[in-house]
Amino acid sequence: MTVQLAEPAVAWRADPYTAALRTGRGPLYLRRDDGWLLPLEVERWCGEPDAADVTVLDRCTGPVLDVGCGPGRLVAALAARGHRALGVDITPEAVDRTVRAGGSALCRSVFDPLPREGRWGTVLLIDGNIGIGGDPAALLRRATRLAAPDGSLLVEVAAEDVDERVDVHVDDGRGGRGAPFRWARLGARALCAGAAEAGWPRSLTWHAAGRAFVGLRR
Repeated sequence: MTVQLAEPAVAWRADPYTAALRTGRGPLYLRRDDGWLLPLEVERWCGEPDAADVTVLDRCTGPVLDVGCGPGRLVAALAARGHRALGVDITPEAVDRTVRAGGSALCRSVFDPLPREGRWGTVLLIDGNIGIGGDPAALLRRATRLAAPDGSLLVEVAAEDVDERVDVHVDDGRGGRGAPFRWARLGARALCAGAAEAGWPRSLTWHAAGRAFVGLRR
């Protein structure tokens, strides 16, 4: 049987994800059809930036675009630091929370037309958002068009060496589930290999508080 995948915007607006953002609590997972679960850290997303987040914030220069900003902890923190920062997310509740936290955000896909295209000093893909759309190569090419010629792309990757494209759905562990959609998971090695082909040949990796990151430049 062929599974009809949902448009990403529809999938991430599914009740389990929206409800979790509204309350600021999990549990929440990405679940594959074979039962494999990836826990989603809702409480961390809805909290203040942690020590690992600070290592990202410290590397941001110029105006910052946070792709898949979620409830906006990084956008709000960047604004408090004096950056011009904009979050982009396809979930209305995420955008609302970002604005309530003191940030600016648009309810829009990263592949839609966006302000300041080609002029962002830093583009962020944090909290696994390199997985958006299940096509990291397309996302990296899109980031190339969004960033300024001397801009950077900061990506959170899987801590393990992984390179996979999967069909998943949002699951709250209590019977609530969203529609299936395409997602990707990449470790640092896979990301750097694909980034060079997408126009990001220079890379720097770092780890903080059990999380893994890659900084990319042209």
